[in-house]
Amino acid sequence: MGVVTFPPPSKLVMGLLLSEPEEIESFVIQKLEASFGPMDHTSDISRFDKTDYYTREMGQPLYRLFVSFRDLVSTGSLPEIKHATNEIENQFLHARGGRRANIDPGILTLQNLVLATTKNYTHRLYLGNGIYGDLTLIFQKGTYQPLPWTYPDYRDETTRRFLFEVREIYKNQLRETP
Repeated sequence: MGVVTFPPPSKLVMGLLLSEPEEIESFVIQKLEASFGPMDHTSDISRFDKTDYYTREMGQPLYRLFVSFRDLVSTGSLPEIKHATNEIENQFLHARGGRRANIDPGILTLQNLVLATTKNYTHRLYLGNGIYGDLTLIFQKGTYQPLPWTYPDYRDETTRRFLFEVREIYKNQLRETP
């Protein structure tokens, strides 16, 4: 029989897609920090051109921003976090009803990155409360490695470099945690 163990707290990261970054970035950031505490690392804002999946709902051009939060979270809290980010998204709708901000929360550990989603698929595990976990990247050979189903923007070297930097912050936090 195995011994039950519990994982250490995880690093909360989020990928944001914004249709109007200069207008709403600060409002979304304020809402996120009010809900999850201060951010400790952010990427540069870049043009999002990896897929046209969001074009119909959000329009063009779209911009990508990645952020991480200082406060560590329980690994099991991802469903509640996803529900909270969905509520924030709903505060930033176009007049026609589509989102102006898409927020994808995830849990970064020393081993992997798992994103929260409301959509089931073959490689996703049900986490509870209508939310699935998408194993997006695994850490091997000193870097985060994509999997066959990893989204194109998470395959990107710049994104994986950002996540490696966040992992280093996280490692230091774990060392300092009693």
